[in-house]
Amino acid sequence: MTSSNQPAQDKFGFCFDNSYSRLPGVLFARANPQQFRNPSLVIFNQHFANALGLNVDGLKTARWTCFSGREIPEAALPIAQAYAGHQFGGFNNLGDGRAILLGEHIAPNHQRVDIQLKGAGATPYSRSGDGLAGLGPMLREYLMSEAMHALGVPTTRSLAVMLTGEVVYRAEQLSGAVLTRVAASHIRVGTFQYAAAIDDMDALKALAHYTINRHYPALENHPQPYIGLLEAVIDAQAALIAKWMQLGFIHGVMNTDNMSIAGETIDYGPCAFVNAYSPKTVFSSIDKNGRYAFGNQPTMGEWNLTRFAESLLPLLAETQEEAIPIATECLNQYQTKYRGYWLNAMRKKVGLFNSEPSDLALVEDLLMLMYKHQADFTNTFSHLANSNQLSAALMADGGFKNWQIIWHERLSRQDQTAAEVAALMEGHNPLVIPRNHLVEGVLELAVQGDMEPFHEFLEAISKPYQTPKNEKYLQGASAGFDASYQTFCGT
Repeated sequence: MTSSNQPAQDKFGFCFDNSYSRLPGVLFARANPQQFRNPSLVIFNQHFANALGLNVDGLKTARWTCFSGREIPEAALPIAQAYAGHQFGGFNNLGDGRAILLGEHIAPNHQRVDIQLKGAGATPYSRSGDGLAGLGPMLREYLMSEAMHALGVPTTRSLAVMLTGEVVYRAEQLSGAVLTRVAASHIRVGTFQYAAAIDDMDALKALAHYTINRHYPALENHPQPYIGLLEAVIDAQAALIAKWMQLGFIHGVMNTDNMSIAGETIDYGPCAFVNAYSPKTVFSSIDKNGRYAFGNQPTMGEWNLTRFAESLLPLLAETQEEAIPIATECLNQYQTKYRGYWLNAMRKKVGLFNSEPSDLALVEDLLMLMYKHQADFTNTFSHLANSNQLSAALMADGGFKNWQIIWHERLSRQDQTAAEVAALMEGHNPLVIPRNHLVEGVLELAVQGDMEPFHEFLEAISKPYQTPKNEKYLQGASAGFDASYQTFCGT
């Protein structure tokens, strides 16, 4: 949502206008961050801070204390948001158990963004948890969210990570840390589920109008704004998940409380990237049955959107019997939208400027060959234009040789030059992604106090379409690494 009246800046450069806290009180609770005695800065995203219009000198003079919650910015109104969620299929009432929304900052471009502290202590929704977080998971989210931003994927972003100076007790003792996360908002599918579950029609209606106003203002004059909202969120999620799939990204925990209504990637817990291509790839330690495997993500996106539509049923028509066909008609658009977004992106990855009916088969045949030979997802696409860099197993396959002939014939049926084709492919096939073994390596050193490898890797993944200074960032892990690799939710 844009704001025509810019609030006054505080000494940190924040311009807070806390509109979410003006919604019905059942949707949030007041929550103050824990007062850590000796917080210290680990990393600060100065380029992002500049874009947000923050006063870096003021932040530095105050020893960055607003990023730990030790000092609350003047116009902030800290709250924890209520929401529900289907977690691996099971419904629960949840809420921000270890996240506190300081407020909504109005940036110089008039965009409204949430400023949230993650790991800043217990809230009314902590459910006997301590609300704290360890340094490793917070640095992981910083790294992954900044990488996704550089890859062109809508995402929350990270502004800073602070050490709290205190110990967090999990399976082992961890250094406590707080992440400052910036989002278009933290409204989730689960937020609507919560309003519907408590059967508060006023809250549900207010939330829907607020979401339209903040994220989809073009719908304000829509003859049926709630239907328009459902369609807009379906479209945003179809586009987002298509981006995940074209890059080999696995979210790992696509519960409905982790699906942003704004169409951003949110919550980087057990996320990872595919190396050897397989739709069945799962790295999450808690995804025992592969519910959120790489290839299942489009289907699970639709499942989550169905839960969103169910929450909106009371707003779509006078009766449920009338509302269900409306919601179903909207949901039936998802697969067509997703396939369109995905195929258009995959066309660009193989150098196609126009469309032909056979393009889907061309792309799917390549993926099947990659699956057959467990070819590296990222490197196969980035090396297509220079086949001598492709894996030996793939190059020796007669099926792949035949695929190359068909591909070159397809390229010849468009007007663009070879240089233009190469440029298109280079712009849509990253060279550098946050490969799992590299992420784990820099995090292990970072939690021990050595941040230099983290910063070097962050620089490389911030320019994913450029050849990095260090060639190790181009190399996949050994097959043995991925076979035993697990990611964790970080709580």
